[in-house]
Amino acid sequence: MKNLKKTRRKQIIGASALALVLATALVGYGFRDGINLYRSPSELAAATPDPDEYFQLGGLVLDGSIVEREGVEFDFVITDGVTEVPVRYVGRDPQPDLFAEGDGTIVKGYYRAGMFEADNLLAKHDESYMPKEVIDTLKATGVYVDPNA
Repeated sequence: MKNLKKTRRKQIIGASALALVLATALVGYGFRDGINLYRSPSELAAATPDPDEYFQLGGLVLDGSIVEREGVEFDFVITDGVTEVPVRYVGRDPQPDLFAEGDGTIVKGYYRAGMFEADNLLAKHDESYMPKEVIDTLKATGVYVDPNA
């Protein structure tokens, strides 16, 4: 009877350890491309990422910088008031209606050869919205102006 309890306890501990290792491996596998770090243009200029690193870049669309290209592709510049980063959107979706110069946006993609190649664009969903990350970046550089003030 005592030997059976020891065996059962070892089996439960072994199964628990195996389940923990399996759960950790599945979480790691799920996050392999799922963690997209946000960067401002100044942070991007300070530390150039690897060309294969997929991440988010956010700031304001520089006035006069939107250049239409063929199809749904277009170019523009994102700024945080200190640094400017040229962006080429090469996604599948057309330019959102509320995407405009002077407004906050976040793009997802790769930074290669001095150009951010975006395949996903997040624009505001109403007239007064700006992503929290963009507001924080603009406040840090002293450029943010509260639209309600």
